[in-house]
Amino acid sequence: MMRTPRRPLLLLLPALALASAACGNERAHAGAQADRAELEARARYMQSAIELIRVTEVDGFEVAPQSVGVVGGDGFGSTYVSARDGARIQLTVDRGTLTAATCPDVPLHGASGGRAECERDGTAWYRLSGGTHEYARAEDGHVVRVSGERATVDRGTLRRAAESARPATDAELDALLPEQTAPASPVERGDLPPVGDGAPDNSVQEGASG
Repeated sequence: MMRTPRRPLLLLLPALALASAACGNERAHAGAQADRAELEARARYMQSAIELIRVTEVDGFEVAPQSVGVVGGDGFGSTYVSARDGARIQLTVDRGTLTAATCPDVPLHGASGGRAECERDGTAWYRLSGGTHEYARAEDGHVVRVSGERATVDRGTLRRAAESARPATDAELDALLPEQTAPASPVERGDLPPVGDGAPDNSVQEGASG
């Protein structure tokens, strides 16, 4: 069964999202491209399996780089924002499967709950729940999902986004992934005692004046 995102994906205001996307693209094309080993290290830092990272192409929509992050255990998610009206399409990839039997019980991203209505559409499932709809396609051990609000993203646009979803190229990975390859070193706390439970030592030393 597919897992829900470990943490919410950050959604930005459209203008800021598109400006950030432009900066990301400029960085990707400036200078030498990162090699595969570095890209894999950056994906590990983000906690996403590099083989699960996907991109899509939809006219009028651009990815918001700050929305990129891990989904579930080692999946991937990002949000595409429309420059025209701020509509959002969420792309997620996570390990699992989706069948006719399980489709109604898998929650849609952003839906308020309840069983989903499922309709087979080509190689994917078209799913509805409340004001949210999505296309979900089961691949080799994982599921690619493209979802949006029915009031702002029509079915045709969602279908095109789902059909265009594909593995990211190295250049696209370079633009999407964080620059870091390892967590920063922890900050040393001078008020932590070397023994005991590690609680801060806030006591006043003998002889200290108030």
